This record gives sequence, C-alpha cells and structure tokens, in this order.
Amino acid sequence: MPTVSVGRDRLFAALGRTYTQEEFEDLCFSFGIELDDVTTEKAIIRKEKHLDDEEGDDEEEIIYKIEVPANRYDLLCLEGLVQSLRIFEKKEKIPEYRLAKSSSDSIIKMHVKPETSLIRPYVVCAVLRGVTFDEARYNSFIDLQDKLHQNICRRRTLVAIGTHDMDTLQAPFTYEALPPSSINFVPLKQVKRFRADELMESYKSDLKLKKFLHIIEDSPVYPVIYDCNRTVLSLPPIINGAHSAITLKTRNVFIECTATDLTKAKIVLNTVVTAFSAYCEKKFEIEPVEVTYSDGKSFIYPDLSIYNMEVPLSYINGAIGVSLEAEEVTSLLNQMQLYAEHSVSDNNQCSIKVSVPPTRSDVLHPCDVMEDVAIAYGYNNISKRKLASLQPLPLNELSDLIRREIAMNGFTEVLTFILCSWKENFTMLNREDDKSTAVVIGNPRSADFELVRTSLMPGILKTVGHNKDHPKPIKIFEVGDVAVLDKTKDVGASNCRRLAALYCGATSGFELIHGLVDRIMEVIGAPFVPLDDNTGYSIKPSNEPEYLPGRQASIIYKGNRIGTFGIVHPEVLNNFDIPDPCSFVELTIESF
Repeated sequence: MPTVSVGRDRLFAALGRTYTQEEFEDLCFSFGIELDDVTTEKAIIRKEKHLDDEEGDDEEEIIYKIEVPANRYDLLCLEGLVQSLRIFEKKEKIPEYRLAKSSSDSIIKMHVKPETSLIRPYVVCAVLRGVTFDEARYNSFIDLQDKLHQNICRRRTLVAIGTHDMDTLQAPFTYEALPPSSINFVPLKQVKRFRADELMESYKSDLKLKKFLHIIEDSPVYPVIYDCNRTVLSLPPIINGAHSAITLKTRNVFIECTATDLTKAKIVLNTVVTAFSAYCEKKFEIEPVEVTYSDGKSFIYPDLSIYNMEVPLSYINGAIGVSLEAEEVTSLLNQMQLYAEHSVSDNNQCSIKVSVPPTRSDVLHPCDVMEDVAIAYGYNNISKRKLASLQPLPLNELSDLIRREIAMNGFTEVLTFILCSWKENFTMLNREDDKSTAVVIGNPRSADFELVRTSLMPGILKTVGHNKDHPKPIKIFEVGDVAVLDKTKDVGASNCRRLAALYCGATSGFELIHGLVDRIMEVIGAPFVPLDDNTGYSIKPSNEPEYLPGRQASIIYKGNRIGTFGIVHPEVLNNFDIPDPCSFVELTIESF
C-alpha cells in the first residue's frame, strides 16, 4: 500500500483544525486510510542512512506517514488527501472541475507522428493556468509525479509524466519518434547539450535514472516532444529538457503524459490536474489540449467527463448487511466524493444514481459504490452476523473435533510447510521413490521445496529436530493435507487430509501412541474389533521402513488400511538429528 508523507502542521492547517494523534488516527480509520508512522525529516534521513537515533529536536517538523489504498491515486498528495477528508467531514462540497473555453483556433495542439506507434503510441496533455507555487506546493507537485510513476505508471513503463513551464515554450507541439543520434538537447540539471544516445550512456551510472533506461534503449527510435521552435520538451520516459523546467516562479504549467496504455495515461493526467487546479487563478479550471494523430483523429484532453451508474439500494444493503434509507446512502456517498441521488423505478424498486467524478478512477462497478457506503457508514457500526448459507464442510468439522480432542490429551498443534525436499520425503525416512506418488514442483526456487509432501512425518520430525533442547517429553500433532498423484483427477493429483502425532522422550514407547490411537477411535465412534470384523477398527503388524521392525502396526478401519503407528526407526531419528526415541502415528481422517 502506498504511503504519503505530509507535514503535520501543514496538514492540520489545510484541514482547518488541530487534532490529537488519537483523534487523527480515528479520522483516518473512519475514512479507510491509516496513520502508519509519526516521525521527523531528520529521523527519516537517519533511517535511510542507517544512522543511530539522536536526541529529538523540538523544532523539527513532525511528519505523518499515511497509508492509502493502492487504487486511490487521488490521495497520493496532500492536496487530494485534504480535499477528500474535508468532504468526508462535510466541511467542503465536491468540486466541479471544468475545461476552459477555447475556440478551435486558440486551443493548444499536439500533433502525433506515426513513428511513435513503434515505441510509445499515446500522449495526453493539459495546461494549468495561473498556478501559484510556494516551496511546499512545488515539492508536493513533484512528489505526486514520483508516487504516480511508482504506482499506476509501473515505473514509467506504462505512463511517463512531463511537466513544463508553458511561458518558455511555443505551441503547437509535436510528439515524434526519431533515431537517437538525431535528438540533441540540454537535459534537466545539465548545462551542456547531449545526443540522446550519449545521454543514455551517461545515465547508466545515475542511480535514479538508470532503472528506466531499459524501457527505450534497445529501440531504433526514441520518443521526443518538440515545440514549434524545435525546442525539446522531454525525452520520455527518461528526462525532461532543461529549457522548460518549472520553478517556484512558474505560473503556467504544461503537462504531457506519454504512454503505452491510454486508459492509465488519462487517469494519471486527471489525477495531476484535479489535485493542483485548486491553486489555479480560476480554481478547478483546466485548459484543454487537442491531440491529433496521423490518421486525422483528434481528441480533447483532459477528459473530465462524469461516469454515471445506477445501483439498486437492495444490493447495497444486502451486501453490507444493513438497512439504510436511500437518503442516508446518498449522504454517505456524497461524503466519499461521489455525486448521488435516489430514484424509484416503475416497479417501486429504489435505486441510487451515482455520478463518478474524474478524481475517483477507482470506482468501476456497483461493488465499489457499496464499499464506499460501508466505509462512510463505519465498519465498526455493521452488526456481525453469520450467513445462513455459510456451512462448514464436514471434513473441516471433523478436523476441528480431532484437533480439540488431541489438544485435551496434552499435545500441542504445529503447522509445517506443505512443500518439502525430495530427500526429506524419501531418503531421510528410509523410503524408496516409486515415481508414482509424489507431486514434483516443475521449477523449484529452492532445494528445500522440491515436491509436495506425501506424509506429515517429515515436517513433524523437522520440528522436533529444531527443538530437541526443549524440555521432554515433546508431544506435538498436526492435522493437514498431503498430495499424491491421482490419474482419476483432472489435475492429475488429489489432496488427502491426515492426522499425525508424535511423542518424544526417554520413556517413549509403543503403548503411549497406541493409547492415543484408541482415544481417537473412541471419539470417532469406531470400536476395537477383530481383524475379520468390518464394523470398527483393528490393528495388524506392518513393515514400514520408517518404523522399528516388530514395534509398528497398521490401522485397519472397516477393512481398509488408513494409517500406521509405532516407534520411529533410529536411523530416521539420526537423519533428523533427534537424540531421543519417538513414537509416531499417521492416519487418514477422510476415511471417517
């Protein structure tokens, strides 16, 4: 989840009141975000450089690190965060974003050359007029771009943002794709001119920019944006030109987003312009740009159109588990920055008409509307109830019953990895691999996880081996799945629920684990019967390599062998570095 760092005092000033830390945490929780950390600028720097903590300076600015949902791009900067919280607290109305009126002759134009289809085919643009920057606003503007680049832009592979001082440029603009040797300009924070290929070589040692070079470096053409005087605005997605760099004195900002994904490009552009149009001379007004492609098609950006959907009130109430009136739902949605009003259809079904503003690109489906209602209503205010349709599987009920019973017999439950190594599953248990039992991992990342376990025994013995210094006796058990190859299944394998228990101690004997088997069968309701009687369970000698010969037995239930128990073979114990004798039982509980 993305984390936004904001100065506490500036945040509170923008919100219009001062909060205690507990009050602000409650506000964040109510809104569906979280105050992740409270720190200072110097503390962040010390942490990044792995320096020891120092005595705190009372003059240091307190920084709030706020965790926001990954799909709420509008909350990635102070401006969007404050606006959303003020609307949530009913201190502010939902803003109405609008495009400045421009005639077909006066509108700024961006011409896209056909060669761009070879590398980054799309571009969207907008202009913010009369922007007033101070240092904090400027830093927030840059930080938002970085956050978007890391998030929705996928490290600039899908979208790259360029921002420019409009007063240093001359429209119309062209978006082209040229050979690297044909592109020559002064990049940002440089004073000399570079050819694009020279620049790419130079940036291979730049810690920040070298991770973006792979996006275009192998392409025969590089994307580039020019103004009408052939001044380079940017070499996306790598670097902007120094000529049009924005400063604190910049009043008019030209924003361009080049992309391989047009939908995401439009979302990114909308996020930037809606957040910072609040600082424009005409608040919430954005100047459009006409983008014309080589096939003659033209588009006006940004696209600030409102997306409408209709959601049944019954769906919202049913999904959340509440009984809210239509007026209350519309009020809650307005708090979440969604325009809403209710209507009644011809068959007297009440619906909520929702208009989604350009800031809420995360709202795509009625379930997103329902979620916003739940957040605004408060998850803690929703009464807990068990769904009538939610019934546990009989196998899981039986597993829980067995777990409780064995725990009451003094055994402690363990949970071990379902993946193990080939050696642990076979060689260390004195078993032979018949190639027809184990499910093998095709491309294991580690030798410890080569196949799916066919027995619970390796995990149990590994647990004891790693805890051999624990006071004796060690009494542990596990109820879990194993997997075996099964040609009758469409996936070629099947899961099997098993129970395994182990007693480790100086006095560990056959009778101790036999007593546990008897207790399990008693709880199941399976009486001990002779071998030729199929109404209950019986035992008979077995010859498994992991057990000591003559001190092991098979468990027969209704004529079928469902498990084994006995004294673990000393060689097996030695393989797992266990010095004390152990008795062990493993059986299939699906048989019951």
